[in-house]
Amino acid sequence: MKENVIVASRLCRQFEIDDVIVEAVKNLELTVQEGEFISIYGPSGAGKTTLLNLMGALDKPTSGKIVIFDHDLGKYDENFLATFRLAYIGFVFQSYNLISTLTASENIAFVVELAGWSRERIKDRSETLLNLVGLEHRANHFPAQLSGGERQRVAFARALANDPPLLLVDEPTGNLDTETGLEIVNILKKIKEEGKTVIVATHDEKLLKLASRSLCLKDGRLINR
Repeated sequence: MKENVIVASRLCRQFEIDDVIVEAVKNLELTVQEGEFISIYGPSGAGKTTLLNLMGALDKPTSGKIVIFDHDLGKYDENFLATFRLAYIGFVFQSYNLISTLTASENIAFVVELAGWSRERIKDRSETLLNLVGLEHRANHFPAQLSGGERQRVAFARALANDPPLLLVDEPTGNLDTETGLEIVNILKKIKEEGKTVIVATHDEKLLKLASRSLCLKDGRLINR
């Protein structure tokens, strides 16, 4: 029997913009089981990134709740959530969010340094992940010296650094050309084969086909499951 990784119940997230209440996520119900590869698609502004931020403990619900690995995230302070993210969640942002003053290898190492790994173990892990994403020859290059596709691959390697059981990915091929996008799809295929739980927000048909389940989000609501 597979365990539930995510359980969202009547999940809502509102924002106030110029005195107007915007409902980014509305009364959402969702259960994700261990090992699932789920794609979330829908028009821009549908709430996909907001939902990923809630799943990734980067944001808290306005109402309702989201339980990840048996933790009701709305109940904890930021100190706990930071530790929780480090242990359980890898996040690949659409804008990469690499640290500009660190090399590719150092961007990966930074995560496991926070986790208190030894220098030798960190070195081995960085090399393994750069090899996984095909960038071992770019280990000492800074983000500004990398192409968009290379930065995205480093972002994947960094997200996997601490071997988190849950990987959240926001529009990983949205800013890439077709050939580079295929490289990202192949990385996700490898991750899927490892049995990690993966949730991807995407418009990419290749990623929709790769998923074991695809969910459509529109105006903050799941309209089919």
